[in-house]
Amino acid sequence: MANVAVIGAQWGDEGKGKIVDWLAERADMVVRFQGGHNAGHTLVVGENVYKLSLLPSGIVRGTPSVIGNGVVLDPWHLKAEVEKLRGQGVEITPDKLMIADNCPLILPFHRDLDALREDASGAGKIGTTRRGIGPAYEDKVGRRAIRVCDLAHLDELGPQLDRLTAHHDALRAGFDQPPIDREALLAELREIAGFVLPFAQPVWRALNAARERGRRILFEGAQGVLLDIDHGTYPFVTSSNTVAGTASAGSGIGPGAVGFVLGIAKAYTTRVGSGPFPSEQDNEVGERLGTRGHEFGTVTGRKRRCGWLDAVLLRQSAAVSGITGIALTKLDVLDGFDEIQVCTGYRLHGEEIDYYPSNAADQAAVEAVYETMPGWQETTAGARSWAELPAAAIKYIRRVEELIRCPVALVSTSPEREDTILVRDPFAD
Repeated sequence: MANVAVIGAQWGDEGKGKIVDWLAERADMVVRFQGGHNAGHTLVVGENVYKLSLLPSGIVRGTPSVIGNGVVLDPWHLKAEVEKLRGQGVEITPDKLMIADNCPLILPFHRDLDALREDASGAGKIGTTRRGIGPAYEDKVGRRAIRVCDLAHLDELGPQLDRLTAHHDALRAGFDQPPIDREALLAELREIAGFVLPFAQPVWRALNAARERGRRILFEGAQGVLLDIDHGTYPFVTSSNTVAGTASAGSGIGPGAVGFVLGIAKAYTTRVGSGPFPSEQDNEVGERLGTRGHEFGTVTGRKRRCGWLDAVLLRQSAAVSGITGIALTKLDVLDGFDEIQVCTGYRLHGEEIDYYPSNAADQAAVEAVYETMPGWQETTAGARSWAELPAAAIKYIRRVEELIRCPVALVSTSPEREDTILVRDPFAD
């Protein structure tokens, strides 16, 4: 039986939460391996709606869930999210939730710096969630981060705080902000440590032991490949690697443990925040997609930009992340269109190309080349088998497979957990 890594194949917001939740029923463990609480997942279970941004989606099903070392952890947000889910009847105990003790922490001054930089950037704004994700990753790479394990040794933190404040106080001075209050920070950390530490452990041991016992592990990515710090639309990207290869480094288990890679993609394309978007429809079509798809960010509440499916970008995501199969979500949003367009290539300075360039100016300059397909008037909402889909919808799916050179493994036809067509079981490979 294969382990499965689930990643977003577009700019995030593809519906990963529902798919992970659906797969979690068959998994023995679910692992978040990168990102932070800037990644929103909405789960609809009957009449209950659960909004997660840090906790792995398997937690709602009661599947043992892991926050891996590749995640940056805001301990105060963790507490708030756990308490909110407990209020909705979800049991969260150290038996159900494990946090890597080598996770870097997001601290209050990280959030401050994130917002200060964004406000000062003018036209160069990245469109961050202002939650301190980027600055926390910077401190991790700069070898000055405070980590979960340090919460048990706060009295010994002096040298680490020296490195941390030397860096941040200089930055804060440039924004006319006061130095970090070390004693106040330590007091906040002492207060939150008692909540976080019961969940903390070297999770790499638990994961490798689970693998040795033949347990099924589900690796849950955040954001999407097009937001990857290396392979995304740089600089309008997140601060971590979002590709499937990070599942190993971000959890502490060898790359051979990651089997089937399931890429999640909407049947159209959306993006939150700034950055290029070749197939964007800033018109009635985009408004219709956004309205029907309820396209507002789970974390930020920001309205998502909407456009037709970009097969070039999706093919590129599949290639750089080794995607085995695609889970195509929100097919029902396309119901009722007379015609549907798919971006099949680009035109850059008069030349046609079949890939997305790396240079930011070239990315902004590309023009989408479209192929037009017939739409369908019947509804696909709630379909759970191929037989329930209109012929034109099946033709659309098959054409997408051809264009992205990757098979469709699942089709999601509503936010409901069971409204899913299984074409190929990722855990069976």
